[in-house]
Amino acid sequence: MTQPLLQVDAIEALYGQAILAVRDVSLEVRQGAVVALLGANGAGKTTTLKAISNLLGAERGSLSRGTIRWKGEPTARLGPSELVRRGIVQVLEGRHVFPQLTVEENLLAGGFLRRPSRRQIAADLEQVYAWFPRLKQRRGSKAGLTSGGEQQMVAIGRALMTRPTLVLLDEPSMGLAPIIVQEIFEIIRTLNREDGVSFLIAEQNANLALRYADHAYILETGRVAAAGPAAELAAREDVKEFYLGAGTARH
Repeated sequence: MTQPLLQVDAIEALYGQAILAVRDVSLEVRQGAVVALLGANGAGKTTTLKAISNLLGAERGSLSRGTIRWKGEPTARLGPSELVRRGIVQVLEGRHVFPQLTVEENLLAGGFLRRPSRRQIAADLEQVYAWFPRLKQRRGSKAGLTSGGEQQMVAIGRALMTRPTLVLLDEPSMGLAPIIVQEIFEIIRTLNREDGVSFLIAEQNANLALRYADHAYILETGRVAAAGPAAELAAREDVKEFYLGAGTARH
């Protein structure tokens, strides 16, 4: 069996100087996979993604134990921008568009790190517009004046301008209408199946994520409480009861 693209081995991550947000978390993402990272707010999903992207230091966090490998190479000494160059890009929770820039200017910002030629960046931009036709219609609008769903599309499209191998998505459904969420997840499926982009998606909506994922990990209080093929987890009675809204939900 080929090695995973991403291997996270027994990591422990501090948020701030004292809060242990992630404890002994291990997971992997293989080439061409969609992996869901599930759990309630505060379970450790965002901290795990930021540890993978080496973004914890920006918030005074740290990885205190464990190893993260990208294509077999430890990433501890690689900065966030170098990880983007090597194929890992993160779409942060809350979308974070540049509100005063147009939709197209936001997208173009995603391509600068690769220093592509004008021809390459024009081709990449047209590819993003093919994936997100709505953005082509709004290309001249200020991103801050677009809808929440359109801003999420801008954030994902900007990430795709880096030509990533793996996209880390943090709560892509948050605050969006169900019909928009469905549209975004269908685009994710298309990107995965037709273009081979791998995804690690942190998501509270377990029902939704398990429908689109190949494999899933469920975090609870910073630890992996369950893991396995998405279809198998969706069929488990304990998962249905505690995470999918069946039976008596635990609060």
